[in-house]
This record gives sequence, structure tokens and C-alpha cells, in this order.
Amino acid sequence: MALKLSDIDETQAPLIDHLIELRGRLLRCVIALGLAFAISLYFADDILGFLLQPLKAAFPEGKAQLIFTKLYEVFFVELKVALFAGFFISFPIIANQLWAFIAPGLYAKEKKAFLPFLVATPILFTLGAALAYYVVMPTAFEWFLGFQGEAGGVTIEALPAANDYLGLVMQFILAFGISFLMPVLLILLNQAGIVSRKQMAGARRYVIVGIVILAAIITPPDPGSQILLAIPLLLLFEGSLLFMRITERRRITDDAIAADSTDGDGSTEP
Repeated sequence: MALKLSDIDETQAPLIDHLIELRGRLLRCVIALGLAFAISLYFADDILGFLLQPLKAAFPEGKAQLIFTKLYEVFFVELKVALFAGFFISFPIIANQLWAFIAPGLYAKEKKAFLPFLVATPILFTLGAALAYYVVMPTAFEWFLGFQGEAGGVTIEALPAANDYLGLVMQFILAFGISFLMPVLLILLNQAGIVSRKQMAGARRYVIVGIVILAAIITPPDPGSQILLAIPLLLLFEGSLLFMRITERRRITDDAIAADSTDGDGSTEP
């Protein structure tokens, strides 16, 4: 049986009722984030150890090290790690509460169009974060550590600080995760009628230049990580154009079927 979504609610609740509902749902989001943060804080050492694996792999065997120059630095690093992990854990609940708040104000057609993007957003973000963690960070860290050595009789040794390393890891994960959401944005703009597939295809050369510039800005200054971000973004852009082509053909087919059905039941003028 096909999933049926009811059309927009006919009730017109007063503004104060909407604000009360919004407050309740935001409170649930905060509680979910707080519980996820508390659980993540308990396992903060394990999570930090997981995030340290790319750095450990880049160092020679048994030579990996991480320092802290302030007594409280590692404590705050673990707080940031717990908050970072807690947000990822609680995101499904937060997204569900936001959807439950805005869904009653959408038409059935809008709900059907928006739901796939709500599902695709965490999937694409996770794919981008996984690419950053398993491919880009080990490559980039190995390249960075390659600058160790000697210059002018002075030994140059990498001594990464805990807070700086965590900031770099978060930059990688957020940059790749958010960048992988580009198809969601492009397809939403196409569905809303703001841009067409033909316009996007015509602007392909400018998009390529923009992606290269974006990769150079949001990634650390090594060519490897920039290339490893630019290539997937280009593929995602082309995939978005292909999806737009498929949806446009399906829309044309549905319109033609609807027109034939209207002609067949005699509802149109002879």
C-alpha cells in the first residue's frame, strides 16, 4: 500500500500555540543533546582515541605523540569531543522534532518532495566525513609530517598539540561533510523552480572553478586533500544533473498521463 501523506492541516492554531509547541520541541532537542553529550563524555577517551588513529597511522611505528601546553587543555578537548559526538548521536532526534514542527504547514506534495532530502542529508554528510577520516586525513597528516627533518643544523620535529589536532580533525570532517550536501541544495533549488538543469549544465565551467576554489579554501593547504575533496564534489555535481534529468522526464511523463486522463473522462472542452 502506497504511503499517503495528508494535505496541509485545516486548523489555524493561534501564534501562542505554535510558540508553545516550538518551545516543547526545542526542549526535547536540548534534552536529547544533553543525554548524548553525557554518554559521549563518559566515552570521551575512547572517542578521542578513535579520532587519533589517522595521526597514529601517519607517524612511524611507536613514534606517535600528542602534547598539551596548558594544564586544562585536554579536559576541554574531551568536552569538545563529547559535544561533537553528542550532536551526531542526537541528530536523528533533532531532525525528527524539526520535521514534526514544520510538516503540518506543508502540502502533501511538498512533504513528498522534502522527505527524501531529510533522509539523504545525514547519509551524504556521513559519506563525506568517512572520506575525510579514512582517506584524506591519513594522506594529509603523512604529508604534513614529511616536513620533519633538519634545516640549518636545527632539528625540525612535529609535536602536535591536542587542541590544535582536534580543531584540524573537526575542520576536515565538517568541511567534507557539509560539502557533500551540495546535491541536496542543488536539487532543492531545482525542485523549487529557482534553477533549472539546463542553467546548471550551462554554468558547468564556472561550477568547476568554484569547486576548486572552495576545496582550496576549506581544506588545509596541501594539494592532496584539495584534490580529494574537489573530485567527489565534481562527481556529486554531475550526479545532481543526472538526477534532475530523470525527475524532469518523470514530471513530463506524469503531466502527459494526467492530460490524457483528463481528456479521456470528458472533463475538457470538445
